[in-house]
Amino acid sequence: MAAGGVRALVAFVVLCLLVAAPCANAAVSCPKVASSIAPCVNYIRGKGPLTPACCNGVRALNSQAKTPADRRATCNCLKSYAGKIPGLNPSLTSGLPGKCGVSVPYPISTKTDCTK
Repeated sequence: MAAGGVRALVAFVVLCLLVAAPCANAAVSCPKVASSIAPCVNYIRGKGPLTPACCNGVRALNSQAKTPADRRATCNCLKSYAGKIPGLNPSLTSGLPGKCGVSVPYPISTKTDCTK
């Protein structure tokens, strides 16, 4: 799997998980976001099952993005990467947090405004 595809997936999923706040000095980096969500790429492309490693990454990323700055940085990373995943299935992607037991109070979409 291409590194660009993994990064795009990470961006899209985390965007949806952590879209809630303004940015300052974020502790969550794009490489950290990408590595957390990398196990989900096959699933959100419709090319494989949802794995425990994927959900572990989604939950870990959600718990790491505690501050508004972290959430905004994560959101921006996800949005950046989402467009780089060939064959991304928006339905599978938007449902990923719920399938992994993570509650997100906003829509999971590449159109999410990371500043809100």
